[in-house]
Amino acid sequence: MENITIKVLASRLNLSATTISKALQDSYEISEPTKKRVRALAAELNYTPNTYARSLRTRKSETIAVVLPEIADHFFALVINGIEAVAREKGYHVLIYLTHEDYNREKEILEYIKKGRIDGLLISVTKNTTATEHIAVMEQENIPVIFFDRIMEQMQLPKVVTNDFESCYLAAQHLLDCGCKKINVCTISANLEISKQRILGYQKAMSDSNISIEESQILFCDDDAQCYDQLYKRLQGKNRPDALLAIVDKLTLPIYLACEQLNLKIPEDIKVISFSNNPTAGILNPSLTTISQPAFLIGQTAATLLLNSLDPKNNKVQQDITIIPSELIIRNSTAVKKL
Repeated sequence: MENITIKVLASRLNLSATTISKALQDSYEISEPTKKRVRALAAELNYTPNTYARSLRTRKSETIAVVLPEIADHFFALVINGIEAVAREKGYHVLIYLTHEDYNREKEILEYIKKGRIDGLLISVTKNTTATEHIAVMEQENIPVIFFDRIMEQMQLPKVVTNDFESCYLAAQHLLDCGCKKINVCTISANLEISKQRILGYQKAMSDSNISIEESQILFCDDDAQCYDQLYKRLQGKNRPDALLAIVDKLTLPIYLACEQLNLKIPEDIKVISFSNNPTAGILNPSLTTISQPAFLIGQTAATLLLNSLDPKNNKVQQDITIIPSELIIRNSTAVKKL
């Protein structure tokens, strides 16, 4: 079977290869009748563009990479949907890489990406990422990088985040308004900038209410396998908290399971709030009060910034932070008992 190329189309129509290429790209330089002739023959012969050859000519692969710590979290699934929506509209392909919260894996992925052909990178770092050299190399290779959600604050690169400090302040304030005094915070990392900002928001709310905090009130569940055991021990202790504020969605299930095993009733014995985009939050028993993050919009915004930076008509993306507010959704896990 003949390999149908632009040269074959050009020969059949007695046109130049350049004219064929421009016609297929709907260029204003080519008349409409000529475009129709080219498209008709291309359809008849089942012509398929050689994307690799085109990328060599244009020096663009029309592909962006997305590096994520995981997708078990519903938040990241929504982010991917937002990225895909923008990329598809702009004619770009999306390659998704998972680090599984492994810093070394993150470095390996970026080294692999650097050697390949991608036009830009969107990244949310692992909970253990503290060094930035492997990310800085991407800039040196002229590959634009944009952070989303989990960022490296020290790097002068565009970032798309939510209002972590303010939203955690509001969540802690809500628990205080519900009468809670011994509020504990649960997180997965001391390194992540989002953890730092959320903890600061919690601390500020407690300080504004003149309630002192002990170091033990911040629980770091950085080992998934031991997370349940850590929460179980905390909840069965003599100085048991009267509220838990989970900084990430994945802590919700072990909190509910530990409470069930210890016969602790939510919200009577302990109130619970979690950062969560999980649609099951409303059907848990009791339904979960959440800080719902604009995950889809974060993905859309990050992808839009990246693709705009790849458009030669646009100026370079500004090295600033785009903040998209989260929303506190109050449900039964923080309900106050009626007198």
